[in-house]
Formats: sequence, C-alpha cells, structure tokens
Amino acid sequence: MAEFAFDVAILGGGQLARMSAQAAQRLGLRVWILDPDDQAPARQICAGLSAPIESEMGLREAFRVAQNVTLENEFIPAELIQAALEASGRDPQCLKPGCLTLGIIQDKLRQREAYRQAGVPSPRAVPAARAAELGFPCVLKARFRGYDGKGTLVVQNEAEYEAARLRWDQDPWLAEEFVPFRRELAVMVARSNQEIQVFPTMETVQTNHVCDLVYPADVDASDIAVAAVEAVEGFGIFGVELFETSDGQLTVNEMAPRPHNTGHYTLDWGGVSQFEMHVRLCMGWSLPETMGLPVAMANLLGQEGAQDVHRAIGAAFAADPEVNLHWYGKMESRPGRKMGHINAVGPDAQRRAVRAREAFYKGWCS
Repeated sequence: MAEFAFDVAILGGGQLARMSAQAAQRLGLRVWILDPDDQAPARQICAGLSAPIESEMGLREAFRVAQNVTLENEFIPAELIQAALEASGRDPQCLKPGCLTLGIIQDKLRQREAYRQAGVPSPRAVPAARAAELGFPCVLKARFRGYDGKGTLVVQNEAEYEAARLRWDQDPWLAEEFVPFRRELAVMVARSNQEIQVFPTMETVQTNHVCDLVYPADVDASDIAVAAVEAVEGFGIFGVELFETSDGQLTVNEMAPRPHNTGHYTLDWGGVSQFEMHVRLCMGWSLPETMGLPVAMANLLGQEGAQDVHRAIGAAFAADPEVNLHWYGKMESRPGRKMGHINAVGPDAQRRAVRAREAFYKGWCS
C-alpha cells in the first residue's frame, strides 16, 4: 500500500475546509489544503499548496500527497478533477464525492432531471429559452456556480423575461417553476457504501438570499432528503435544501455535496458534527448516530464600519455568556461576507442567538 504524507487533501481553503480540518486534526489526521491564498482560513492551520483550485498542477498534487481527497465547494469542474484522478492512477474511491455525483450537482438542470427520474419532488426545470412552457412567474437560474442567490432571478412576466435574456448570452441558464413556499428547510445527510445517517431537519431563514438563522424544525424531511442524495448516486456528506408549501408538501430546492452552512449548529449540539462526519466518510470509517441537543445558529456577516472584532466578541458574551462563537479567521471583512457564526444551545436558543448577534454587531460597528 502506498504511503502518503497526508491523510486528507481538501480542495479549497475557506471556513468549511478549516472546520473540516479541525475535526480531522482532533482525530490525529494530517490535512493538506489547496488554495491560492496562503492566509485562507484553512491554510492558517494546515500545510498545503498556494495554487488555484482549478489548476492541473494543484489537483494532481492533491492526489499525489494525500490518501483521500475531498472538496470545500462544488465549483471545480468535475472533468478537471476526473482528469487529475486518472493521471494519478488512483482508485476513484479515494475521492468524496465522486465525479459522477459532482457532475450532476454542478449542472442544476441535470440535478433537476436526476430528481425527476427518481421521483423526488422538485420544481420542473427546462432550458431558459423554453421558460414560456412553465408560465409566469418563474425562476431563472445559472446552471453552473450559482450560490447564496447569485445567479438567481424571479421574473414575473414575459417582459421581465425578455429583459433578462442577455444574462445567458455567455453562460447557460435554466428556467424552473416558481414555488410559493411557506418556509425553507435543510437536512444534512451522510451516506457511505454501508450506512446512512441523517441529521435533524432544520428551518432556515434567508436574508437577501444568504442564510441568516437556522433552528430546529417541527417537521421531518429526512426521507425526501435521503431520496435526493440517492438520486444523484451520492456518497459523502450532503446539505439538502427544501421548500415546504402552505399545504405541507415538501420539494427539493438544491443540494451541496459537502458540509453546509445550515449544519454549523452541529459543532455545539453535543453529538457528532457535520465536519467530523465528513472526515469519517473520507476515511471510510463507521458513522455514529446523529443525536444532540437543540441548537439555533445565527450567521455573522461582514458589516459597513466594522472595527474591533475582539470588542464585538466581548459584547456578544456580555449579552449571553453561554453562547458559542466561531470566528473563521478571514483576513478581510466585506459587507455580507460570512465571517463567523453564533450557536446557542438549549431552551430559547433562537432568541438568544439573535440577541447575542445584535450585541456583536453593535460592538463591532461602534
């Protein structure tokens, strides 16, 4: 068996890679990071290579130095990863998620088609040029790379549709049914060749298309979330986002083949975190049951006029000494950028997380 300098290589060095690396290091694993910024959050705590995550050299190096390879986001074209994997001569099992799954998820139209073929409820989608088949209003989405509302546009009528057509002159877009949802839900699913473990269903609140608040839901969406992961032949950890309509019907919105913002509450719920589950899946280890305490999570976003983060953290703890604050170590704060999050555990968690965040922002911007 080949000897590798590292146990896990992560393609990308942001906060998801950082928290995954911290989980791996607690288990005694050696982690290597590919990221162009040597001060990226995960590069601050791990060895690695400063190179673009889509570079042939960087991808090949990941397969050369690490026993297992995974990714922080789903934006590296699957064909580039596949080429590096084939050049390495490695067993495809060393990569989580696999390139087949990654290719399906990267193209939102293929993702929708996979759900349709598997009978998983999901909005009907067609190439954007055929939007009239759906009627208006409908949703236009970039087929590739869209996230946090980027690459998403609701058009109310044909005039707005025509005005939007210039947006897909260069990049392919899709049109999908508009779902008048009552609320948004999220479920983390961990799937190996032998096991499936599902985290609790969470309700999510989005502000300007960015996850703002996450707390336990009073509905169980685990069955449809697992079906969605199986529809894309997914092995690894997946964040499944769903809509619930006013009549209680659930429909899959999108999926991410990695740890997800809506799963950050698991860092403090007392059970296995989504990040440790991710690491276990990469290593081929057994999966623990997903049990823990109720937690609410509030994202901390960059603000105009932000100044002393230490004062901000102190203000949050003064408001509620029992909350847990996670700061990602990003070198630059920009308005709307995810900089950290607050978890509140136990009774009244939602209100406490929001109150601590308000105190944080007041201390940060005064």
